[in-house]
Amino acid sequence: MNLAQERSPAWIRPVAKTGLFAKGIVYCLIGLLALMSAFQINGQAAGKSDKAGSIQFLLEMSGGKIVLLFISIGLLAYSVWRFLQTFLDTEHKGSRPKGIAKRFGYFFSGLTYLSICFLTVKAIIEGSSDSGGSSNSQIQSLMKHPLGMWVMVVIGLIFTGIGVYQIWYGSSEKYRNHVDVQKLSQKASFSLLRAGKAGYISRGIVWLIVSFLFLKAAYQHNASEAGGTGSAFSFVQEGPFGTYLLAALALGLICYGVMNFIRAAFENLDR
Repeated sequence: MNLAQERSPAWIRPVAKTGLFAKGIVYCLIGLLALMSAFQINGQAAGKSDKAGSIQFLLEMSGGKIVLLFISIGLLAYSVWRFLQTFLDTEHKGSRPKGIAKRFGYFFSGLTYLSICFLTVKAIIEGSSDSGGSSNSQIQSLMKHPLGMWVMVVIGLIFTGIGVYQIWYGSSEKYRNHVDVQKLSQKASFSLLRAGKAGYISRGIVWLIVSFLFLKAAYQHNASEAGGTGSAFSFVQEGPFGTYLLAALALGLICYGVMNFIRAAFENLDR
């Protein structure tokens, strides 16, 4: 029997569940910090409410390095799971264009969370997390390249596609396919419906704002205009009704984190 037609190996289950739980913690932390920055609690800044900010937040807590160590292990597990989905086709997506596109998305996700894992380990060793400066310098170096502006446009358009897809995914409730709904109680199923929709839509909005910042940076030939999640939060906070919009976005990302907890408990790996 072909590997793509077999059920997922049993050992993949704990890897996937560990990874999803760690991812849920990361998004709950990001949402919490964004919520704190919206109402200026404890001097939290919107621009520091990204993944690096979450790492720094834990580093400053008693026992934070131990928590970060477990998170880094979880994120590594999540990356491994995504790479298995990519190369072993454990989700049975096949080799047609649609399946290849889906598997490429798994690969991109794996690389993203592997980089966060490395960032976390680096922060544990060095005792601090500061990815903002390195990210800005990389964008500045890219903009100096003859084709840098067009690369920024391509990156921005890719982020646009991801954002639109996330919003569609949440609105259509496709995320329910990830979970063995029959194992959920009525209350848990209701929580899944609400948390998933709010989470994916909020995540999509963040991607769209990041894409806008990249496209704006390319148009204005100004690398400082581009940025990641923290820059997106700052952009929202500085606009009309910024406090409330940022708070709503933060709550949505916390919901996305909760959605990952639900998936960690009830993920359907036998599709």
